[in-house]
Amino acid sequence: MGVKTAIIGLGIMGQRMLEHMVRHPEYEPVALWDPSAEACEAASLLAPGAAVTDSAEAAIEAAKLVYLACPPVPRKAYALAAAAAGKAVFLEKPLGVDVSESEDLVARLASFGVPAAVNFTQAAGAALTDVSEAARSGAMGDVLGADIVVTYGSWPRAWQKAADWLRFKDEGGMTREVISHFLFFSERILGPLSVVWAHPSYPDDPALCETHMLARLETADGRPVTIMASVGGAQPDRQELTIKGAKTSRRITDFYVDAMSDGGDFMEVRERPADPRAASLKAQLDDLLLCLEGKPNRLATPEEALRVQKLIEAKLAGKG
Repeated sequence: MGVKTAIIGLGIMGQRMLEHMVRHPEYEPVALWDPSAEACEAASLLAPGAAVTDSAEAAIEAAKLVYLACPPVPRKAYALAAAAAGKAVFLEKPLGVDVSESEDLVARLASFGVPAAVNFTQAAGAALTDVSEAARSGAMGDVLGADIVVTYGSWPRAWQKAADWLRFKDEGGMTREVISHFLFFSERILGPLSVVWAHPSYPDDPALCETHMLARLETADGRPVTIMASVGGAQPDRQELTIKGAKTSRRITDFYVDAMSDGGDFMEVRERPADPRAASLKAQLDDLLLCLEGKPNRLATPEEALRVQKLIEAKLAGKG
């Protein structure tokens, strides 16, 4: 029998995780809940053996592990209800949108003593693992900083449009949804960052999320992380993080394509997986098993996710 799991929030991410939990021999999705009947129906097709419950509370009660893929604002209440019931918690990112609320969440999760992690999808992946080792071993030379470039023709992207909240300023936007991943990766390599200056641009409608983000962050010893992100124009998606070393640099494209340069063209360092999403989610789920057992693992901790959230919200507010 696998880990009995409840999934709360059955939109894009909830259904993706459900699909891969069904494939994984160590997980057993047993309970599903979402306020949308349509989302519940779609999820039931992926996991016919899981029950669609009448409430989030009923889903939590049925499981040992609760995966929260709902939007950020309601996530805290469900996480604390699960932790209070002694259930392990796996949260989607961002951890939240209100820093004080998330500080309280992290402290209370720690007080309950249950396993808890946040789903930054690169955490257990080959790219972050390999770049971390290259930085630690000195193969990159001195690590000098990082560049983050994100550009989209439109936001949300076509496959995200069912999650309508992603287009609104209160909880959505590419800075929270995408740049947060690369800040998590950067902090794993460079250490804690702080925002030096940030200039977001917003559309005329005050309800909508940012369309551009320019920012500079720095480590305590002054190594920079620069960010350039924009939405608009006929163009393919570009999602790129470069960790810059004195000897070699590493460029991660589309979250998983790892390439190296010693001053010449970037060359990919390993063969691409046939199904990148499947490889990524399996790695996350494998390390989640370690987390549930109290063993060392590569997943993002709530404390790491809180640091990233503070950087994100500071940039969205603008500085300098």
